[in-house]
Amino acid sequence: MTQNVLIPRISIVIPTFNHAHFLRTALDSIRAQTFGDWEAIVVNNFSEDDTIAVVDSYEDPRIRLVNFANHGIIAAARNYGLSLTRAPFVAFLDSDDFWYPEKLQRCMDKLAQGYDLVCHAEIWVGPSERRRTVLYGPEARATYESLLLEGNCISTSAVVVRRELLEKVGGFSVQPEFVTAEDYELWLKLARDGARIGFIDEVQGEYLIHDGNQSRAALRNMQAVMAVFEHHRAALEGRTPARRLHRREAVILYSGARGLQDSGQHRQAWPYFFKALLRCPWVPRFYAAMLLNALGRRP
Repeated sequence: MTQNVLIPRISIVIPTFNHAHFLRTALDSIRAQTFGDWEAIVVNNFSEDDTIAVVDSYEDPRIRLVNFANHGIIAAARNYGLSLTRAPFVAFLDSDDFWYPEKLQRCMDKLAQGYDLVCHAEIWVGPSERRRTVLYGPEARATYESLLLEGNCISTSAVVVRRELLEKVGGFSVQPEFVTAEDYELWLKLARDGARIGFIDEVQGEYLIHDGNQSRAALRNMQAVMAVFEHHRAALEGRTPARRLHRREAVILYSGARGLQDSGQHRQAWPYFFKALLRCPWVPRFYAAMLLNALGRRP
């Protein structure tokens, strides 16, 4: 006799590694959702802390843990979690982030208006407990060409997206050179394939920025974003002025310089400021940031 299996409306994929102290807050925020028709899949990269005990403590059949070695590529963990999902919609939550109680309901209401992906505003927290509200979008910025030429305007822990579209584009890229920008590359693929992307200008979650080696992270992300841009730029060659392509390269380099500047690495920031100017010398903010760098100040 075949048993009926209830399929949830949303599957939540949570990659984690040694984040047990954060994971409980993330899971608590999921269980506090006003929208309760979900399943959560914790993809554990063989953590050495008490991650498994934290998940087991909930005794909630909607939450399950799977062990998966991602070898330093979080995209692989997200893709593995995606392969186990059952719901028509998928949300991603990094284990050190958390959601506000109405996040899922607000996203589902927006998706019901015909969108394929919805992204809400977040508060970025840290380092040193600094808090900044970040609004993503708007819709005009979420086309393939705009994302490629103007940069990312979507956040992984802030989205709910149709699973069939994720599967259609092959999920997150696991190319090593895209690590830290694999989400940006996914949004590009979805936009290229015609996904309708919408935004909610209400904060429905918090994104944690850790203390640590920010200078290394800034450079790694800059290199990853540049690799994604170079991977996709052929789609614009011949129909986009070279000046716009050079400007995009310059802004990517500038972002790396600003990341170094923000971490107090003023001397290390100079080469990237100069490289940005060589590609595009007519952007006023480059000069303003360089003045601050010369004064030894953070942005």
